Amino acid sequence: MAQAKIGIIGGSGLYKMDALKDVEEVHVETPFGSPSDALILGTLSGTQVAFLARHGRNHTLLPSELPFRANIYAMKQLGVEYLISASAVGSLKEEAKPLDMVVPDQFIDRTKNRVSTFFGEGIVAHIAFGDPICGNLAGVLGDAIASLNLPDVNLHRGGTYVCMEGPAFSTKAESHLYRSWGATVIGMTNLPEAKLAKEAEIAYATLALVTDYDCWHSDHDSVTVEMVIANLQRNAVNAQKVIQETVRRVSENPPSSDAHSALKYAILTNLEKVPTATKQKLGLLLQKYF
Repeated sequence: MAQAKIGIIGGSGLYKMDALKDVEEVHVETPFGSPSDALILGTLSGTQVAFLARHGRNHTLLPSELPFRANIYAMKQLGVEYLISASAVGSLKEEAKPLDMVVPDQFIDRTKNRVSTFFGEGIVAHIAFGDPICGNLAGVLGDAIASLNLPDVNLHRGGTYVCMEGPAFSTKAESHLYRSWGATVIGMTNLPEAKLAKEAEIAYATLALVTDYDCWHSDHDSVTVEMVIANLQRNAVNAQKVIQETVRRVSENPPSSDAHSALKYAILTNLEKVPTATKQKLGLLLQKYF
């Protein structure tokens, strides 16, 4: 199977990468089922990458229905070491305006129905998650955004992403609560990805694309579906430019990442005592520790 060191997960509005060349569609099966869609392998800025449409290329999967474990495990199977996740978000701060880009460094988990670990079934592991984003990869991503001088786009380095369950959006009371916590943006998908990527020892960073203000804002009631879709489309065009530049930079100078050894001190179970079926299921994650 073809390999790619850099993976890209595209969110709402970003279902394909127009700049990909030498494209190959790969159907990957994992011990956790099928990913959201076929993975697309191709070259971007002369570098082999793997692209996955998070909700499927026709946007058929709710956030709560996403096969998060299969998506991340499939990236691992393809050899991905760096994962860039592009996501549509609502803004919880006045200064983070629609069309702006946020590279968050923290998460708050408000999900309820997500499986966010590969472990269990006879093996226990507790990854360190104080810094859920790879700071070095996020730095490269931020530098790529800054270098492009995109019109109508402001860069916000750092910030907190609230990951809610959905699919309904927040109540006003919830939105004001998240603002009181100092959160920057709100979305429905990135927290499980970040946890699983860390367990898979993949460096992970989020490109959060602001589509609108959350319902706390006085202008929110005037937001229409058409406006949000228009922002999604503009964000998708901008995101592809940013991802292309980030891929170029990562390829030329791969950043170091603590994520690449995240399991070194995380596994509590004696591997000799792990059931054979579980060892086989997680072999890709555990092989260097046997």
